[in-house]
Amino acid sequence: MRDEILSMGKRARAAAHHMAKAGSRTKDKVLECVADMLLQERDTIQSSNDKDIEQAEARGLSRAKLDRLHLSDKVLAEMAGGLKEVALQPDPIGEITRMWTRPNGLRVGKMRIPLGVVGIIYESRPNVTVDAAALCIKAGNAVILRGGSEAFHSNQCLARILMKALGQAGLPEEAVQVVGTTDRDAVLDMLKLEEYIDVMIPRGGEELIRFVAEHARMPVLKHYKGVCHVYIDEHVDMEMAHKICMNAKVQRPGVCNAMETLLVHENVAARFLPVMGEAFRLAGVELRGCDRSRELVPHCLPASEEDWYAEYLDLILAVRVVRTMEEAIDHITTYGSQHTEAIVTENYARAQQFLQEVQSSLVLVNASTRFNDGYQLGLGAEIGISTSRLHAFGPMGVEELTTTKFIALGNGQLRI
Repeated sequence: MRDEILSMGKRARAAAHHMAKAGSRTKDKVLECVADMLLQERDTIQSSNDKDIEQAEARGLSRAKLDRLHLSDKVLAEMAGGLKEVALQPDPIGEITRMWTRPNGLRVGKMRIPLGVVGIIYESRPNVTVDAAALCIKAGNAVILRGGSEAFHSNQCLARILMKALGQAGLPEEAVQVVGTTDRDAVLDMLKLEEYIDVMIPRGGEELIRFVAEHARMPVLKHYKGVCHVYIDEHVDMEMAHKICMNAKVQRPGVCNAMETLLVHENVAARFLPVMGEAFRLAGVELRGCDRSRELVPHCLPASEEDWYAEYLDLILAVRVVRTMEEAIDHITTYGSQHTEAIVTENYARAQQFLQEVQSSLVLVNASTRFNDGYQLGLGAEIGISTSRLHAFGPMGVEELTTTKFIALGNGQLRI
């Protein structure tokens, strides 16, 4: 297997050279072709996906993981729509992001270029195969993908479509390669290819991401978990707050941008929490709260210190009543994972303070945490959400898969 992974790395490096020179229209043509093929070959894709789901059910995977695995008609349509949206975006390659003139007349600037070869190791979601490949193609990169064993058949089927579209456009099929084995040793082999893979992006549970970060010899863009908070301010529209909290927790609890902790100002807690707590109970949400929360919501269980750090990825929610917004921000700073935080308030000054002081990858005012997503933020698709700050912070779209090089334009200048 080691020799095959090494060969993939060499082929990806060669393909990256061609991708960096590919024209915008050619790259967009690939994405449009893949979008059409996802719908044309729906039956073939779903047949492969059915095999994965059947095996996953037999292995006893959770409802949340089965949900991530499923390539429904809706998911395929969203994937196709995302591809076309990415195709419509400006090509970042070659963009001059800044230019200045030195005293000697030398003009210095920065030009956007591809990262090169991107490695992606991910679990469950086969749509990542298409999203990641599309963004890498648009940014002029080559990519090596290693999906989870639970999505093996789906990923192989999607890889064939991607490679076919590349070939039809005259680009190297090796620009998108999917590792053809579920052997875990293949992951370790990938993580040693620092000569051929420029950056590694893991997507999945905290255990996977820490494994990749520990063993990778190349830079890693990562987020360990999403401990996302919603803070209900004392100046609040109650109806809006109820709807936002319900969406943030219940709409899809098994994803990294779902709310995991609810913080409520003490001045509105007595009006807000009993109603919200009952709505959560009816939705099947288990609440774990502080002493004041338990006084207001009888079925709320006691929260431990570990609950404030927890990413449940389930219908479980930690609840805490705070005396001030500053106490809410301190809680987020202490227990959060710099992923996604929201404030619900009608006070402009409070909203601006929250935006300024909370240092997470997405901070929202009067909106659900579920919007921290490449599709929802207008990126067309995303390759993941980085909370590592270097070299990207937040959802990673096309631009985050590029870097810049310095360029200098002269007319005969010599250094003295």
